[in-house]
Amino acid sequence: MSALSSIVVSGIGVTASAGQNKEAFLAGLLSGENLFGIMQREGRQAPETPPSEDETPLQEKYLGAEISKLSVPDSIPKSLLRTASWSSQVTVSTLHEAWNDSRLDEVASERIGLVIGGSNVQQRELVNVHDKYRDKPQFLRPTYAMSFMDSDAVGVCTEVFPIRGPSYTLGGASASGQVAVIQAINAVRSGQVDVCIAIGSMMDLSYWECRGFRTLGAMGSEKFAFSPELACRPFDLDHDGFIFGEACGVIVIETKEHARKRGADIYAEIKGWSHIMDGNRNPNPSLEGEKTVVTNSLRMANMTASDIHYVNPHGTASIVGDETELSVLKQSGLEHAYINATKSIIGHGLSAAGTVELIATILQMKAGRIHRTRNLTTPIDMDFNWVREKSIQQTISTAISLSMGFGGVNTAVCIEQC
Repeated sequence: MSALSSIVVSGIGVTASAGQNKEAFLAGLLSGENLFGIMQREGRQAPETPPSEDETPLQEKYLGAEISKLSVPDSIPKSLLRTASWSSQVTVSTLHEAWNDSRLDEVASERIGLVIGGSNVQQRELVNVHDKYRDKPQFLRPTYAMSFMDSDAVGVCTEVFPIRGPSYTLGGASASGQVAVIQAINAVRSGQVDVCIAIGSMMDLSYWECRGFRTLGAMGSEKFAFSPELACRPFDLDHDGFIFGEACGVIVIETKEHARKRGADIYAEIKGWSHIMDGNRNPNPSLEGEKTVVTNSLRMANMTASDIHYVNPHGTASIVGDETELSVLKQSGLEHAYINATKSIIGHGLSAAGTVELIATILQMKAGRIHRTRNLTTPIDMDFNWVREKSIQQTISTAISLSMGFGGVNTAVCIEQC
């Protein structure tokens, strides 16, 4: 491809608690209604066991926003679904929307690649299998030998859809979805493929991961156990950690010229991006790391901070994470831009978050509407252009979306409406 070729988004698929498909998802975001409660999916709450005499019973409950119903297209074989994990079922169903949206049947299969962001994404499924077969391992189903690996999702997707270019999974913790988008861009720019599909896969947490995140102080405490609708509150003075949300996002990446040749719709142009490490294995954020990806992506986009109309931040509701991110945005000169927090409505999708929030950004740009930020009663910093109580109508031509992950992963993507 030419060095001057524009990189665009030509297809979208999304599934979350707010809805399945882009129309339902956007409507859910703009309504901003409560989607949180005590999680009900099997394996999300620790089994209740009688404590011994010297133990205190553990009765904590984990809150989240789960997908209420998954509609699986008839074209996906039921025989395949029977042995696919919940995460893979959501992934391949979401890919179906993006595939048709971008008319990928018209592209040569060997020129289509696939990057699935996320590692260790089916932990709940594994815990349930271990619990079921602990006393009868001789009956373990043979397909477990392949389905426990994240790469099984790649196998499922490429069996259902004619994708024959390079395909793989990658891990970037909570930035995995945005890292996948950046790798898909690189695959197209290098000429490896003409089209590359980036997926933020659905992270399927078990009660073990929930317990670990809460012990670490990353997941919200039981402060709002009896009022789940108030628990998820990014950037609010009363925030105390993230609340989980099931989600999956799919974005089709190609050049503008390639998309136009087959008449595919173009959602947005990706003008700049950055992915760096800040050299820190731990979960605490890095002001320098985050600031660097903002600066790099703006420079690549040939934009200044004043050119940005809207910021879709990482915004998890982590006390340190929220404060660090706002310091970065302030030091980068982005206080003027409209800002909200998608996680306040759908929760933190972890591996899916970067892709799903980029989709939320694009759909808001297309609609000329910005969703509200739930539970932002008292912002920790009033100097920003918050969208709080209700959604607003507003033309957005340019935006920046940020994602950060444990282990020092920092990413940012700048987009412009076409």
